[in-house]
Amino acid sequence: MEIATNVRSRIYWISFYVSLQLLLGKNAFAQIRYTVPEESKDGTVVGNVAKDLGFDVIFLTDRRFRVVSGAKDAFFEVNQDNGALYVHRKIDREELCKGSGACVIDLKILVENPLEMHYVTVEISDINDHSPSFPEKQQTLEIAEHTLPGRRFQLHSARDPDAGINSIRTYTLTSNDHFEIDIRQGDEDKIPFLVLKRSLDRERKNKHLLFVTAVDGGKPPRSGTLNVSVIVLDINDNRPTFSQDTYQIEIYENASVENILTRVAALDPDEGVNGEIEYSLSKALPRNIYDIFELDGVSGEIKLKRKLDYEESEIYKLDVEASDKGSPPLIGRSRVIVKIKDVNDNSPELEVTSLLNTVPEDSKPGTVISLISVTDKDSGVNGKIISRITNVVPFELKPSYKENIYSLVTKGQLDREHVSFYEITIIAIDCGEPSRSTVKSLSVQIIDINDNSPYFDQNPLQFYLSENNVAGKSIFSLSATDNDINENAAVAYHIVRGTNENDVTAFLNVNSENGQISALKSFDYETLKTFKFQVVATDSGTPPLSNNVTVIVFILDQNDNAPVIIYPFSSNGSAEGVEEIPRNVNAGHLVTKVRAYDADIGYNGWLLFSLQEVTDHSLFGLDRYTGQIRTLRSFTETDEAEHKLVILVKDNGNVSLSATATVIVKLVEPKEAFAASDVKSAAKLDEEDNVTFYLMITLGAVSLLFIISIIVLIAMQCSKSTDYTSKYLQETNYDGTLCHSIQYRSGDKRYMLVGPRMSIGSTIVPGSHANTLVLPDRRRASEELLFGSSLLNADPISGSKVDETVLRVLQPCNHKQVDSAN
Repeated sequence: MEIATNVRSRIYWISFYVSLQLLLGKNAFAQIRYTVPEESKDGTVVGNVAKDLGFDVIFLTDRRFRVVSGAKDAFFEVNQDNGALYVHRKIDREELCKGSGACVIDLKILVENPLEMHYVTVEISDINDHSPSFPEKQQTLEIAEHTLPGRRFQLHSARDPDAGINSIRTYTLTSNDHFEIDIRQGDEDKIPFLVLKRSLDRERKNKHLLFVTAVDGGKPPRSGTLNVSVIVLDINDNRPTFSQDTYQIEIYENASVENILTRVAALDPDEGVNGEIEYSLSKALPRNIYDIFELDGVSGEIKLKRKLDYEESEIYKLDVEASDKGSPPLIGRSRVIVKIKDVNDNSPELEVTSLLNTVPEDSKPGTVISLISVTDKDSGVNGKIISRITNVVPFELKPSYKENIYSLVTKGQLDREHVSFYEITIIAIDCGEPSRSTVKSLSVQIIDINDNSPYFDQNPLQFYLSENNVAGKSIFSLSATDNDINENAAVAYHIVRGTNENDVTAFLNVNSENGQISALKSFDYETLKTFKFQVVATDSGTPPLSNNVTVIVFILDQNDNAPVIIYPFSSNGSAEGVEEIPRNVNAGHLVTKVRAYDADIGYNGWLLFSLQEVTDHSLFGLDRYTGQIRTLRSFTETDEAEHKLVILVKDNGNVSLSATATVIVKLVEPKEAFAASDVKSAAKLDEEDNVTFYLMITLGAVSLLFIISIIVLIAMQCSKSTDYTSKYLQETNYDGTLCHSIQYRSGDKRYMLVGPRMSIGSTIVPGSHANTLVLPDRRRASEELLFGSSLLNADPISGSKVDETVLRVLQPCNHKQVDSAN
């Protein structure tokens, strides 16, 4: 019978393989079978898979020849050098496959280019690594002395996890005059019985000690021993009898704990204690039976102790014993068969084998990305699975020839610049009621190809460069953007050189890697106010793509006057003064005031004071706008008598200039300070006369400039239309600081040069760094006004003469800081 089964199995597999060859051609799948003993050492070769499948070993690495397994630590791996399948970690057959049936592991062998999957079945053969063992070391039997020979007494059955010939083969009994051993083959194992071969005589011997040995069929054989104590009693001649020899029940695996499954009942015609029945489960049952079921010894009710699991076992067989209380007690036996019905309590499991997690954006539709297998531990309709992609992506699932195996393929054109990364969400839903589902995500990165040219955000680009730049230093930088990545987006720059002898590009260099423009000479605003040139950006793709941009450069004036310290007086290039104050002054006492002025105007002439160095920060404070130095607290006896304060005076130009002054503060006793103040007051009278003279000149110049500005503004407003005026006088963002701007026309555009912190409602030219605004041109050519200096020079950008020039100075907060207190 077994030979016929093997023949049918071989015919089935041969037919299946030939069908696959005809259907799938090159991608046909094959299945082979190996056998390996359990407990084999790591590295033990099972068989040469590559040779058996007909693969050339020199291509195994290139084709990524490997075992695909969903387990964290697989039992088997393949050697890509020779194609051998070897043991990766120790295998315990009894732990892996509980039971005496064949123990097999199904492996998936995957190769690429072309993609193929082959199935390998490895049977784990048993070795004799377990000894038989009894559930209990001691068993006591009570036998009446009137018991007739031939009476059978069931003994505890030994258990051996090994299978086949290595399982229990026989039982032996120690030599004696009254008993012999008999073995009956049960459903799953051999059951030993103690057979009485000679009547007992309690008066001669009331207890017999026997040793039952269970021996397996291994080489060498292993054994286990049970100690049997036979107590000879008086007779109890009727055993309990169950109403049924076999009870069968069906229950769903989600039955609640403490649920009563069934009730067994037995009758004993004896009277008194010989007729009282007590129920129990046979001690020869597997250990897990006692963890799952509970039998009430009085009522015969069988209850659940814990949840059932159909996937763990579909059927349980319980041997129930009914024992009377006679002396000796008699036992009746029955079997309860519990069949478990499946419910949908397991979600589908998704196993994703990623072949490619990166895909070129020019991949054709139908390119295979991954193989996906879906399993469900439930059975029947609960194990039927439907899989699909839930989100909108240019990918789809294509079913394979084998159920619940899919290929993830592209279904549309890809564009990395549009979407560079896809998170594909796959859901597997079973057909149970209610259905259960599992969601898994797969990440796919799109690989770039060179399909985009570099581009500049603006064309032309406008930059503003202060005069007196350092020759050879970088003056500004430009950057082109390429939507591609990596080498396809690596942009190199070069300047288009002109043929004219006076071409400015002869003095310019560009860093080909970062676009930094450097000038080989220093520019002078009075000589050259603007120039333009072209820069070409080329990527490093294959083939390379390029684009160019026109760069227009405006030369700006710069802050070239440093602050001058008026007080303390300068001597030998440094300003230093000594102030003596009484030690008893209070907090807030004015020690002195640092006075300074700056020949520049606007922000370039707005001065701020700060303490650069001070011996004690808790004693003195400096007003950053007035330069006043005041005490922060009263002096104590422990304070030092002399303190040095270094004050930094800095203007607010784009490139800030500064000067420092040193004030030595000496603490004196009140009498000494009073005497020193008389001498000092006389010296200050002369000093303040000089300061007053300078202040008068400075304030007069500022006032004259302010009046001229107001007159020019009034003249310009009178010459404008209502709509044009409102366009230029809106200063909603004015922040109250010094402001300075100049408007001028060049070609068909008009520009405004704006000083620090100037906020105008007009549109800022990109790349101007907030220095220049483009203003709408609504004025007639006759409404031109020249202020400050004429700009009737040749326009280096257009080559034409700047024939229309408008200059405007806005100074709502002109401030020449010399002595804020005055």
